[in-house]
Amino acid sequence: MIATLDAAIGTATNKLAALGTSSVGLDTHLTFIGKLQDSLDAGVGNLVDADLAKESAKLQSLQTKQQLGIQALSIANSSSSSILSLFR
Repeated sequence: MIATLDAAIGTATNKLAALGTSSVGLDTHLTFIGKLQDSLDAGVGNLVDADLAKESAKLQSLQTKQQLGIQALSIANSSSSSILSLFR
């Protein structure tokens, strides 16, 4: 009977040791996944910031082109008025 109890205690001890080892492995994996998620979040944040800066520069460029186009049309309209006034 004592031998059976010793064997059962040995088996339980081995199973608990294996469970403890697995627990450490899971904790390590969880830490790795957490750091990976933080890195991905930071990377996505950097991409969004870069896209916003790029789009802002593109918008500013288009606004400048629009202003130049308006000024060119204004000059063209005033030039035709000046030429027509010469014929009057």
